[in-house]
Amino acid sequence: MIMDSSKEESVLIERYKFTISYNGTAFSGFQRQGERRTVQLELENALRKLGWKEESITGAGRTDSGVHASGQVVSAALEWPHGEEQLRNALNAALPADLAVLKAEKTERDFNARYDALSRTYNYLIYFSPVRLPLKDGFAWRIWPELPIEKLNRISRHFTGIHDFRAFGSPPRKDHSTVREIFRNGWEKQSDDTFCFVIEANAFLYHMVRRIVFLQTAYGRGNVTEEDVIKAVRYGIDAKPGLAPARGLQLRSVSYPGPHKDGVKKRINKWRE
Repeated sequence: MIMDSSKEESVLIERYKFTISYNGTAFSGFQRQGERRTVQLELENALRKLGWKEESITGAGRTDSGVHASGQVVSAALEWPHGEEQLRNALNAALPADLAVLKAEKTERDFNARYDALSRTYNYLIYFSPVRLPLKDGFAWRIWPELPIEKLNRISRHFTGIHDFRAFGSPPRKDHSTVREIFRNGWEKQSDDTFCFVIEANAFLYHMVRRIVFLQTAYGRGNVTEEDVIKAVRYGIDAKPGLAPARGLQLRSVSYPGPHKDGVKKRINKWRE
């Protein structure tokens, strides 16, 4: 709870954790970029209508242009005299149809959606069809012919663990570390024609998931070898240029420590960028 002494009477400003979802098709990514339409810009504009006075919100992940989210997390401080549900509803009334606040929660005064996160989990969808399917194309990458899921899972195991992923993306700030830890990753069959790649890590580089997916599908097609993938992961030797399309990627969830988080925060600090 923050005391605002700039007014004659003290005003209580609470810090909030917002869980949001968006269809990224018409957004130029999450992060504000001048007047270009981004998730951050739309959400900040909605918050200002409710009296929000900070310069910037903080997001757990900076999704690229065209990338979707079902569990992005944002933090902001706001004076709001009503309940959390009313805050969620007021924001949704001010937001466009392709962006929604799923939950608004009061949280600790020092909560930071980005730096307090323990992990982020992304999904990537691919579907197999000889022709495009318009109802799937906005949220999945079409591939043909079908790839064997056993082969994809065999190659995905090489990504798990702590590695320097410099061959898979760039850090948010120049000259910062490209080392990341992947806790789990693998392919699941959602239906006869759709596979979902699930990956959880402490943090991600720009384009990292899309690059990993592309290289795995290249292996599945026989365009790169297992040795090529191992060299890319272990030694940063680029195997084959390319990115999976943004439309198949979705930020699914962000995990945080519980109430007693001091010890956990010490471990998080080493991954700060």
